[in-house]
Amino acid sequence: MTIKDKLKDLPKEPGVYLMKNEKGQVIYVGKAKVLKNRVSQYFRNSSNHTSKVRAMVGHIVDFEYIITDSEMEALVLESNLIKKHYPKYNVLLRDDKQYPYIKITIGEKYPRIIKTRKVYKDKAKYFGPYTQVSAVNQTIDLIKKFYPLRTCRKNLEKNNERPCLNYHIKKCIGPCTGNVSNEEYMKMIDEIILFLNGKDKILIEKIEEKMKSAAMNMEFELAANYRDQIMAIKAITERQKIISTSDIDQDIIAVAKGTEYACVMIFFIRSGKLIGREKYTLSNIDGDSKGEIISSFVKQFYSGTPFIPKEILVETDLEDNEIIEKWLSTKKDSKVSIKAPKRGEKKELVDLVHKNAVEMLNEENLSIMREKEKSQGALDELSKLLGIEGLKRLEAFDISNTQGIFSVASMVVFEDGKSKRSDYRRFKIKTTENINDYASMQEVIFRRLRRGLEEKEKLTKEKALIGKFNDFPDLILVDGGLGHVNAATEILNALNLNIPIAGMVKDDRHRTRGLIYEGEEINIQKQVKVYQLIGKIQEEAHRFAITYHKSLRGKTMVESILDEIKGIGPNRRKSLLKEFKTIEKIKEASIEELAKVDGMNTKAAKEVYDFFKKKK
Repeated sequence: MTIKDKLKDLPKEPGVYLMKNEKGQVIYVGKAKVLKNRVSQYFRNSSNHTSKVRAMVGHIVDFEYIITDSEMEALVLESNLIKKHYPKYNVLLRDDKQYPYIKITIGEKYPRIIKTRKVYKDKAKYFGPYTQVSAVNQTIDLIKKFYPLRTCRKNLEKNNERPCLNYHIKKCIGPCTGNVSNEEYMKMIDEIILFLNGKDKILIEKIEEKMKSAAMNMEFELAANYRDQIMAIKAITERQKIISTSDIDQDIIAVAKGTEYACVMIFFIRSGKLIGREKYTLSNIDGDSKGEIISSFVKQFYSGTPFIPKEILVETDLEDNEIIEKWLSTKKDSKVSIKAPKRGEKKELVDLVHKNAVEMLNEENLSIMREKEKSQGALDELSKLLGIEGLKRLEAFDISNTQGIFSVASMVVFEDGKSKRSDYRRFKIKTTENINDYASMQEVIFRRLRRGLEEKEKLTKEKALIGKFNDFPDLILVDGGLGHVNAATEILNALNLNIPIAGMVKDDRHRTRGLIYEGEEINIQKQVKVYQLIGKIQEEAHRFAITYHKSLRGKTMVESILDEIKGIGPNRRKSLLKEFKTIEKIKEASIEELAKVDGMNTKAAKEVYDFFKKKK
């Protein structure tokens, strides 16, 4: 069915649509109040479209849609699908974070104070978010210092339990003993809530009264403790800048737009005090207005963060403001308002956040330019050094084996001088027996290239394949010397492929030394950018292979090849590995040497010897 035919069948209902390219990849996700009207707009006169929309439409070969019961349900589904697919043409929030909160378990008879990164719809009270973990730890440490609350999970319905160490060192008042009234305990909790709510003046007044009373009663040690408590509270609250006269929780959002990225800045205001700020980088913003960027940010950010403030101030009006408010209010279980102030104190706050966003964008642009110059510069230098024009995609291979149990291989990919983790692949060596790096390298490169050729063939026929190997490299790098390069070249010749191959050579200290290319070693240690790039690729390929090998070893070491031998159980297997260290040495051992191992006898030794003799 053609796109034209599918457009005719679109329903006049709310929903979400997914645009796809020739590989079947989702390149855009959008929501619509009326699917038929919204999706059809993309395929009408393109003169009113932005350059980004025109580029996207040029790549659409198919689309899907999902009908929802309401526009709000479509908004939630859209947000979830964007996070799932990371479509090329959606504005994307790349650096989503989980912030820490302070939680008071009010639902318990004797509440505890804990740090958490998840907010549940329970009876607990949550304070935050805190943008720095150190701030949370510092606050909790202060509370624990002056308020001996319980930290255990004991069932306090059982009275007269034996108290823990915290009780004996006066770090806990000991509600588990049954001698602490709930009223006395909750007075401490009320004071802590005052402090965390920013009502430090009221709290300080209360503690000052206690301090004076203790001094009057000649309890000078207790009075000094109250004095220290007041000083500690003042020290923390002085760092929290008062920037609003409002007493409600607010998030303030502004954006600075660049050519390729936008920097969104968010200030977290709690009870009029700035408790933290955070910046986010959004990509794919070409042709989008500030309102569209902020709208995308709000939907992605608040779909992932557990705490939603009562008021969100934004730099400009949002097109779907009403539906987002409704969604956030449903999430919070209370009214949430989104406002774009035009004057007054709130407008000044938004301007302040915008000023910070501009500053951060300038810093981000400088950082991106430096990184681009560094990575692209290294690639250009490598191209010149090897005499290969247009280097973009590099694929590096490494073999890992330990104790002769099994071999694995890694394939890491670098594009434009930067790692592309989504294209990393790992392989179990299947056809090569024993330890043979050359044969293992041949196997893995053959499997990778053959799979790529098969995918290219299918892509030509079906035109809707999502391939994992169909992007071929401009240069293959193998971890090893001339022998590894020659082994890999044989595979390329057998497949009639003309892809340059270089070997990454290390020195005696296992550090990057040079490249083997066209039969000669090229010293790259004086080529600083190339040296750093090749060293990074070599280390990454090694790390990825070792990590995979360790994960497999952890799963299969207990079920090693020795388990296949009659009469060899867990104890004998451990004894053999302890004595000989590797499978290879066990294979080479005589019956007499095997029989001497703790727990072994001549019969078991002969079983082991015969087993490996048959394998040869």
